[in-house]
Amino acid sequence: MRWESLRDQHDEPALFERADVAPEPSGTGRAGLADPGPGPVLGGDGGDAVAVEIRARSIINRVPGEAAVPFRWTVNPYRGCSHACVYCLSGDTPILMADGRTRPLAEIRVGDRIYGTRRAGGRRRYTPTTVQAHWTTVKRAYRITLADGTVLVASGDHRFLTGRGWTYVAGGASGHRRRPHLTEGTGLLGTGRYADPPEGAGAYRRGYLCGILRGDAPPGGFGHPGTGRPADGARVFRLRRALADGEAADRAAGCLAGLGVSAVRFDPAAAPENRRAITAIRTAQGTSSERMSEIVEWPVAPCDEWRKGFLAGAFDAEGDCSEGVLRISSADSEIIAAVGLSMKHFGFEHTVEEPAAVSGAQVVRLTGGLRERLRFLQTTDPAITRKRGIDDAALESDPRLDVVSIEDTGELRTLYDITTGTGDFLANGVVSHNCFARRTHEYLDLDSGHDFDSKIMVKVNAGELLRRELANPRWAGEPIAMGTNTDPYQRAEGRYRLMPQIIAALRDFANPFSVLTKGRLILRDLDLLEQAARVTDVGLAVSVGSLDEDVWRTVEPGTPRPASRLDVVRRCADRGLSCSVLMAPILPGLTDSAEQIEATVAAIAESGAANVTPILLHLRPGAREWYMRWLAREYPHLVPRYRELYRRGAYAPKPYRDLVGARVRDAARRHGLLRPDSGDTPRHRPAPADGSASAVSDGGRAGGEQLTLLQ
Repeated sequence: MRWESLRDQHDEPALFERADVAPEPSGTGRAGLADPGPGPVLGGDGGDAVAVEIRARSIINRVPGEAAVPFRWTVNPYRGCSHACVYCLSGDTPILMADGRTRPLAEIRVGDRIYGTRRAGGRRRYTPTTVQAHWTTVKRAYRITLADGTVLVASGDHRFLTGRGWTYVAGGASGHRRRPHLTEGTGLLGTGRYADPPEGAGAYRRGYLCGILRGDAPPGGFGHPGTGRPADGARVFRLRRALADGEAADRAAGCLAGLGVSAVRFDPAAAPENRRAITAIRTAQGTSSERMSEIVEWPVAPCDEWRKGFLAGAFDAEGDCSEGVLRISSADSEIIAAVGLSMKHFGFEHTVEEPAAVSGAQVVRLTGGLRERLRFLQTTDPAITRKRGIDDAALESDPRLDVVSIEDTGELRTLYDITTGTGDFLANGVVSHNCFARRTHEYLDLDSGHDFDSKIMVKVNAGELLRRELANPRWAGEPIAMGTNTDPYQRAEGRYRLMPQIIAALRDFANPFSVLTKGRLILRDLDLLEQAARVTDVGLAVSVGSLDEDVWRTVEPGTPRPASRLDVVRRCADRGLSCSVLMAPILPGLTDSAEQIEATVAAIAESGAANVTPILLHLRPGAREWYMRWLAREYPHLVPRYRELYRRGAYAPKPYRDLVGARVRDAARRHGLLRPDSGDTPRHRPAPADGSASAVSDGGRAGGEQLTLLQ
């Protein structure tokens, strides 16, 4: 096993986020796993998961010396939860959806339709595909800058499609890291970075209505009463083609509503069998022709948003995209002139063709290929989806996608990945491979998406294998950490009971160890833990951020309630077992008040905890976007405060951290978790078995004071 670059450059601890393990292929070809077999169905809130029984070839995993964790060896009896993956891209990376629009990777969901590629006739072509899995974790991040200005943030293990094939972001020229990797000048394949969509506010709505009503109007003017006025006196604006598409009809009605004009879509008459239905917009009674004329009048100095809306409306009304060419046609010279000027304003490559002899219509044709076509559609955001597809378009190289620089940020960031039916997807205009992320499953011929979430790898021989490795003369009896990668007391443990075998082996060899868990199943093994604690150092820890159950229900709905976790601490203490509490995360405005901290620390102390470690919320890219959306939905009044606190990065400012740290220290002192006669040394603080410093600091301490988590 190997641990990927876990050095942390910040003064805030992130112990659990550093637990990011990926298997390293060995001579066995299966990362030390063998003989997979089917197991029972494990019930759960998210649906049934199947246990896949395997016989591991090794069980004690080494952590490299540069990893920013306070232990060197781990044991993980299970594989198959969200902590055990390698991930790829930043959560704000835009992904090309099957409707031609984009959405941040963090917001992609299983079942979404997006674009991937497929091989056809020796070439790759774009094709819609379905998202089969979506997951996140924290990894060391690299920043890749391309010649067109595109910036991608990805893990070193992520792969992009280049002229040389699939290529890793980072690698080495020799040794175990040797593999094809990006260098300056490497050409990626795709269309180039995506354009920002319009804001869709008032100016955009006016532009859209001007484009669609004028562009699709019959000769003689836009919008007319039709064959008669409705009995209720409302005005009817019947359009010829665009509003046969319900999306354009709904968009037009919505734009009118946004400008204060009540309007509904309706079908005034049945269409002939060989023609599409005609749709009309009916405005409320009393809406005057003057008001409608005012809404769609030509502005003297159109702004960018108006121009975007106008181009979208004109394209919905008179545009088409066939054989890879986007066109807007009209017999109205004013429309053609306005389209041409707006395209020129945004720098779209285009030509204007002479009027056709029969129809008299002129055509504005977009040039520049697929890259320019996507930029137009994303910049203007037309409503009609069928005109936005890029199905079967050929994938071509573009010198604008050559790599300019690759920078190791030196930071751990929240990164995301998805699994698709095609095995790839379009990330900000670059073809991106499904990360080989969940490799422990792929080595067993299982997929890294659905299988990872639904099939839990159970190392059924963990106990006997651990005894053999502990008995090896080369084993020096160093401390072993459990729960740093996957929770050893997850649901499958209730059936397989691997931990009693593991604890018994560690006890019999008097080998020091620690266990980190959020579950209550650990209480089953208190007898064994007590026996082990008589002959070696045993460290236990749980996390409790706050006693506020309303916050718990919204932030950690899948975990045991705070009181239940403190009961684990209490019952461990009753048996003489030292158990620490990680007070994390402390949420600004939600769990950080002096009163809340006092109550939480008091409950932690009352439970008999050996010590407490406070950790403030930190918001890395990806996690930041998710959390801020959650905050806006659940606690909108706190959004301005968070924007101010985290405006400079992932961490709150030091004065705020110092304030919260002081509150925790003061409360800990009052409730006996600190000994005032010994320099605020936490009580029950045994020396680490390996002689190292303690695991975690309070992230906001002064004068070198430290609240330890787990030795």
